[in-house]
Amino acid sequence: EVALLKARFEFIKRTLEKEALERKISVYQFSNPGETVALLAKLDEKLGHQLDDTDEILRFLLECNIPTVLEKGGFERLNEIAARTYSSFDGPKPYLAAPELVSLAIPKGSLTNEDRLEIESHVTHTYRFLATIPWTSKLRRIPEIAYGHHEKLDGKGYPRQIAAPELPIQTRMMTISDIYDALTASDRPYKKAVPASKALDILGSEAKEGKLDSALLHLFIDAKVYERTARG
Repeated sequence: EVALLKARFEFIKRTLEKEALERKISVYQFSNPGETVALLAKLDEKLGHQLDDTDEILRFLLECNIPTVLEKGGFERLNEIAARTYSSFDGPKPYLAAPELVSLAIPKGSLTNEDRLEIESHVTHTYRFLATIPWTSKLRRIPEIAYGHHEKLDGKGYPRQIAAPELPIQTRMMTISDIYDALTASDRPYKKAVPASKALDILGSEAKEGKLDSALLHLFIDAKVYERTARG
């Protein structure tokens, strides 16, 4: 998609140059000879601004494509760019296709709502699978415990957005352990592992925001539970 976007903007620049050349030909054909030089200079100046503007727009779009937080005002500018058109062989075309606008306008990260829902559905699949297992009486709550390990105490987790009163202590423990493991795991090709100290800082921030159980996190750190994962 990035290659297609770059190719499109290169085409836009060539189109602008072609249109400027056509205007220059008209100047030579129909303008007063005494005004030709000044008119050609204005056309060159205008073309220079248009090419610079096109390059700047492409730079902005490539920055939006980086999976990070979209800066304030970014949504408005993306909509403005998407409303622009350029001349193509079969008529005017938008600078951005609708799917591109959706992807670039993601406020944080690089996943669309559909992508995120698909990824988050793994929790439900896990629950349904675990629920089919004939657990003993002591282990019968395992499906329920696992089902909530991506929920947060403030109710902003997934997939059910349930809050603290509905999250058993075992689930809260699993949530902390799972986040730590996800951050520090070195066997995941899609991301780099972070140091243990950084992972603990991130967990601490989550606890301060009311997302994780602070008491359990203190126990996790004080008892050095996290070191057991390093030892395998």
